[in-house]
Amino acid sequence: MDRRFIFAIVLFAAVATSSTDNTNTDDFIIRQVVDNEEDHLLNAEHHFTSFKSKFSKSYSTKEEHDYRFGVFKSNLIKAKLHQKLDPTAEHGITKFSDLTASEFRRQFLGLKKRLRLPAHAQKAPILPTTNLPEDFDWREKGAVTPVKDQGSCGSCWAFSTTGALEGAHYLATGKLVSLSEQQLVDCDHVCDPEQAGSCDSGCNGGLMNNAFEYLLQSGGVVQEKDYAYTGRDGSCKFDKSKVVASVSNFSVVSLDEEQIAANLVKNGPLAVGINAAWMQTYMSGVSCPYVCAKSRLDHGVLLVGFGKGAYAPIRLKEKPYWIVKNSWGQNWGEQGYYKICRGRNVCGVDSMVSTVAAAQSNN
Repeated sequence: MDRRFIFAIVLFAAVATSSTDNTNTDDFIIRQVVDNEEDHLLNAEHHFTSFKSKFSKSYSTKEEHDYRFGVFKSNLIKAKLHQKLDPTAEHGITKFSDLTASEFRRQFLGLKKRLRLPAHAQKAPILPTTNLPEDFDWREKGAVTPVKDQGSCGSCWAFSTTGALEGAHYLATGKLVSLSEQQLVDCDHVCDPEQAGSCDSGCNGGLMNNAFEYLLQSGGVVQEKDYAYTGRDGSCKFDKSKVVASVSNFSVVSLDEEQIAANLVKNGPLAVGINAAWMQTYMSGVSCPYVCAKSRLDHGVLLVGFGKGAYAPIRLKEKPYWIVKNSWGQNWGEQGYYKICRGRNVCGVDSMVSTVAAAQSNN
């Protein structure tokens, strides 16, 4: 590894852990590691035309079109940088390639900072880990609904919450029911009055543990078909008589990855927070970036399984991974899923993990 590349990694780490969106600094770092930048962008116009066709993109004015083309070219370079620093995954053009980093965060993330736990949150008991399988996937067992799409709304926390409860409800009743994220967006405003900015706020963000607390207080959640998702904040239309799934308790799982795996196998899919810095350009494979801040959790997702290893030639060994269900539709990642390497809390995937138990409902 040459000194130039090491220097680039150090600089990239500084930016990746910064909370500001500094485009000039990003461009400087990109130029340190991307060789033949002009050659790389030679076919940018062709790529942009294909991008617009594939993702049905249109822009109202020529000025907007030209601006988005400029952002797209910057993201081509960013994707090449990500490929160098995350070689076990495939990075490239995605549905988010015409968005700046700040636009991407504002529109498609939305996990709030970790605050004090709600009143009813428990600590998950320590489980035995001696007989854990090498591979496990709740999708194969019928406990996971199809991938959903949050749209341009920072409601990832609501999808993580419903995904965990959908799995827990399946374990409790044997029935897989798609639950309403819009109910949480419109009706869940749980917060700690002593913590500024702690309230669940629809498209402006929230926290899964707050949402579990809301479900305990409200009596449960209705089906998706009875309270359809709009991707916008609205007035609460919750009808308690239509509740199909409710929470009996929820727990916070320790940082230990074996305990996370044991809770996943025993209790169903888990609500987790993650740093989504590498997800804007992710296409497939096991993401295991050299640098990713563990403390900057900004996206709520659902942990549904794990694998014993995907071969990574760059590191001459297999990389165990977590299987993550996302909420950006099936036209992102691996049909809506993300694989992230397991074993050292990459991107903070082990730092905010919750399990929920469902109560059998009358409906």
